[in-house]
Amino acid sequence: MIEDRRGFILANTRLQIPPHVPELRLHLADEITPIWKLTEEGLEAIGLPPPFWAFAWAGGQALARYLIDHPDVVAGRRVLDFAAGGGIVGIAAKRAGAAKVLCADIDPFCADAVALNAQTNGVAVDFTSTNLLDDAPPAVEVILAGDICYEKPVAERVRAWLGVAAARGTAVLIGDPRRSYFDPKGLVQLADYQVETTRELEDHAVKRTGVWAFAG
Repeated sequence: MIEDRRGFILANTRLQIPPHVPELRLHLADEITPIWKLTEEGLEAIGLPPPFWAFAWAGGQALARYLIDHPDVVAGRRVLDFAAGGGIVGIAAKRAGAAKVLCADIDPFCADAVALNAQTNGVAVDFTSTNLLDDAPPAVEVILAGDICYEKPVAERVRAWLGVAAARGTAVLIGDPRRSYFDPKGLVQLADYQVETTRELEDHAVKRTGVWAFAG
């Protein structure tokens, strides 16, 4: 196992500007960083889970863009960034004026990635590695969820959990580039973006990506 997670992140990423959110700088991997070239077997050999935290995924970029352009969504509110990865959405929420931001992800590397990225962008956010799906949604005013529809069982479980939060009055925003397991039923689209990404991560260099909320 990797003991020095912070050092590993610094050694395997570089500070970059996410294409769709130039207001932020994040520690990201790309084709010139070592982690980019590791195979799944290579990751397992060094005890590293898939490093989703090392990339600015389309759904997260779209959500972050929306919050920066519409700060009233989170200003003065308690916010949860669910499945936070490297924290792009939570950091954008804090920059947009959120009173308190909790980033949540079960990957322990995300704690260090979020801390580094928050420090780089001059904001303070909290972090938890607790699997929040094992309990009722926390008492926050806004839940943000980017790129949660990669696998069907997880997507369905998260969608149901978010639905519980929305039903009790929590504002829930989802960022997704229309992945296979994204279900727009019961959602209203708030924004539509063309998000620059890379063919190493996605099937297109630019992904049409939406921001959605639960219908009224």
